[in-house]
Amino acid sequence: MEDTQSVATLMDSTTSKIQQLQKAFAELESHRAVTLNLKWKQLEEHFHGLEKSLKRRFTELEDQEKEFETKIVQSKKILENRQAAVISSEKASLESLQEKRDAAVSAITIAMEKHTKSNCMEPAGATPEVQGESPMFDAKPLDYIPLENTEDTMKPFKNGVVEVKCYPDLVKLCQDMDSEGLHKFISDNRKNLAAVREEIPSALRTAVDPACLVLDSLKGFYPSEVSISDAKKDANLLGLRRTCIMLMECLSILLTTLELDSVSSLISASVKGRAKAIAEEWKPKLDELDIDANNGNSLEAHAFLQLLATFGINSNFNQEDLYKLIPMVSRRRQTADLCRFLGLSERMPGVIDVLVNNGRHIDAVNLAFAFELTDKFSPVSLLKSYLNEASKVSSPVKSGNAPPTTAQNDVNEKQLTALKAVIKCIEDHKLEAQYPVDPLQNRIHQLEKEKADKKRATEVAKPQPKRPRANCVGNGARATNVASDKNFYASRMTDRYPQYIYDRPYAYPGPADTHVPSFLGTAYNFPPGHGNFFGNGYHYQATYLH
Repeated sequence: MEDTQSVATLMDSTTSKIQQLQKAFAELESHRAVTLNLKWKQLEEHFHGLEKSLKRRFTELEDQEKEFETKIVQSKKILENRQAAVISSEKASLESLQEKRDAAVSAITIAMEKHTKSNCMEPAGATPEVQGESPMFDAKPLDYIPLENTEDTMKPFKNGVVEVKCYPDLVKLCQDMDSEGLHKFISDNRKNLAAVREEIPSALRTAVDPACLVLDSLKGFYPSEVSISDAKKDANLLGLRRTCIMLMECLSILLTTLELDSVSSLISASVKGRAKAIAEEWKPKLDELDIDANNGNSLEAHAFLQLLATFGINSNFNQEDLYKLIPMVSRRRQTADLCRFLGLSERMPGVIDVLVNNGRHIDAVNLAFAFELTDKFSPVSLLKSYLNEASKVSSPVKSGNAPPTTAQNDVNEKQLTALKAVIKCIEDHKLEAQYPVDPLQNRIHQLEKEKADKKRATEVAKPQPKRPRANCVGNGARATNVASDKNFYASRMTDRYPQYIYDRPYAYPGPADTHVPSFLGTAYNFPPGHGNFFGNGYHYQATYLH
C-alpha cells in the first residue's frame, strides 16, 4: 500500500516537473544563436502522452490488485469450509470406528463367556483322552472364536474384516497351519475366488503364526525339476504362483488392520530372516527373465517384490535392482502400491520412459495417472504415438515365406489390437473429451469389415471336397463329371441337398472335462486338486490382472 501511495504522489508531481522543464527550455532558447527545429509544443505533447499512459496503466494495476484481494478472501473462505468438512468427516469416522471396536470387544466377550459356561457344565471327572494333553481352546490364539458360536458372534462384523461365516474350512486350515491344504482349498473354490480372497485375511488372523503360514505356502514356487522356459507353459505351476502372491497380499491386508505392537510381534526378526533367505534364493532366477517376453506381467518379479513389501525387507536389497524390475510388472494392478511401499515413486519418470521406448505406451499412461505425472507425460500424446508406432509396424511387409494375404491379415490384427487397447485406456481414464473415440471406432469397423470380406473370399476360393456315394462306400465322381445325359439328375440333387453341407470338414470333439493345454502332452501329471483349476487359468487370472 505504501508503494502505491508513493507512485501516486510521483504521478501528481508530473505537472510541476513539466512546468520546470518548460522554463528551462525557454531559457535555453534565449541563449542559443541558431533556432532549434524541435519546438516546445512537441515536447509538451510527448510528455502529456506519457503521463496519460502511466495513469491508465496505474489504474489497471489498482483494479487487478483489488480483484486479487477479492480472490484471496474467497479462497480463505473455501479453505475454511473444507477444513470444517474434513474435521466433521474425521469425527464421524472416529465415531464409526469406535462403535465397531466396541462391537468387536462385546462379541469377543460374549464368545468367551459362552465358552467358559460350556466348560463349567462339563462333568468334574472329565479328562482328555491322553494324559498330559492340553485342552483344545488353550492351543488356539487369543483372538480365536469357536466355530459353533460363529453365526451368533459374527453378526456385529457384517462389514468388518473378521467375518468368516461362509468358509469355516478356511479357518480350520489356517488354525492347523496347513499350507498345502490352503492351496487345495483355493483351487477347489476357484469359482468363488473373489469371496475367498476377501475372507483370507480374517482366516489368517486365527492362525498361530500367520507369517510362517504364508512363508510355508511359498514352497514349490520354483520347483527344481521345471526350467524357467517350461514354467511358462505349466498351467498348474502358474496357478500355484498366483495363489502365493494372493496369500502374501492378504497377509499385508491383515497387517494394516493390526496395531504397531502386534505387527512387530507378528513379523519378528526370525520371520524377516526367513523371508530374506527366500528372497535371496529367488533373486538370481530373475536375471534369466526377459522384459519383453513377460510383457509387463511377470509372476516371478511380482512375487519377489510382494515378498519384500509384505515382510518389510526391501532395505536389504539394492534400490537400483528393484527399479529395473518394475517394467516386468507394469501390467499388474498392484504395481503402483508396490512402488510406493518400496520407495520407488521418485523413479517412476524413468520407468515410464523405459516403457515408452519399448513400445508399451498403454502401461506408461496407466502409471502416469497412478503417480500424477500426466503433466510431464501427456496421455493423449502417448496414445497417439502408440497408434503411430502400430501404423509403422503395419506397413505391408512379407514375413518369411508367408503369402501377401497372410501378412496383410497380421497387419490388420495388430491394428485392431492397438485400437481396442487405446479405446479401453481412454474409457478407463475418462479422456473422451481430449481424445474422441468415434474416429477410432470407425477405423475398427472398417478393419473388421475388410477382415470379414477377405475371409469370405478365401472360403469361396477353397477347392470343393468330393461327394460320398449314396451307398457310403468310397468317393464317387463329382456331379460335374457325370455324363451329359445325367446332368438333369445332378441338378435335382443339388436343389434337394445344397452343396455347402459337404463343404464343412468333419470335427471330432475332444474330452469334455480336460483343462490341460494340448501342447503340454502327457509328460506332466497334474494332481486332481489343481488340474481342472489351474489348467483353466482365465477365471483365476482375472483376479490379478488389471
